[in-house]
Amino acid sequence: MRVGVHINRFNHPAGAPALGAELAAAGAAAEAAGVSWLSVMDHYFQMEFNGGAEDPMLEAYSTLSFLAAHTETVRLGALVTGVTYRHPGLLAKIATTLDVLSGGRAALGIGAAWYDREHEGLGVPFPPLAERFERLEEALRICLQMWDPAANGPFEGTHYRLAETLCVPAPVSSPHPEIMIGGSGEKKTLRLVARYGDACNLFATSPEEVTHKLDVLRRHCDTEGRDYDEIRKTMTYSVDEADGDLEAFGRDIAGYTKLGIDTVILAPRTGAPAEWIEAFAAPAVRRLADLD
Repeated sequence: MRVGVHINRFNHPAGAPALGAELAAAGAAAEAAGVSWLSVMDHYFQMEFNGGAEDPMLEAYSTLSFLAAHTETVRLGALVTGVTYRHPGLLAKIATTLDVLSGGRAALGIGAAWYDREHEGLGVPFPPLAERFERLEEALRICLQMWDPAANGPFEGTHYRLAETLCVPAPVSSPHPEIMIGGSGEKKTLRLVARYGDACNLFATSPEEVTHKLDVLRRHCDTEGRDYDEIRKTMTYSVDEADGDLEAFGRDIAGYTKLGIDTVILAPRTGAPAEWIEAFAAPAVRRLADLD
């Protein structure tokens, strides 16, 4: 099992002027620690559980581009982009640009979106849930079409219409950036993973619950004629800044090691992630290597 880090707070003690240096240091620390995945939150406003909308929040893909320039090996992605945030054609172009400039290290993390306050706050349409899932499926189809150099023609969907699905330059990743679909909804989200996804992302609720979700995904794969083992399984594990108990983490995570989870993505609740990566994520990488 590999370790990823999800940067989800930007409330550095020294304020906004310190964020650039902090993120550069976090990227360096992640690579020195052997972390395989580095992601950021994609929201307009900070989440309520992280301090609320008045706390700092950076735009995700600008931040990922900055991290790309300060790293060399770690895979980069948003965890995850709401389908309502950007037009799918633009999103495909943004993800492609990140992939090209990072040397093929970009992933497209995407989901159905859920935070109504940020949409209302910035005047972004927030359709009903059923329509958001329809848009999510169309967005996935658009991205795949734009990443197919032999399919530059139009796209005609219910919610999106593109006259030309050109994407030049093409992604460096082959055949395209990894598509990670976030969420654990059993009827729609995991079906979309089986149909379009290269990776899924679940929450580390309990080994029993994750086992159940993976069983559901396997059944969707059977229905879709998809090889279940082709899909990379990841899960997000929240770590409180004040509770850096590596022994407790090791005991807790041991229950997940036989479920086929490829990467556990650690989400620290701190605005100074570089020091936390050195203190907690680095030994966590070694601890998980011992559990394999």
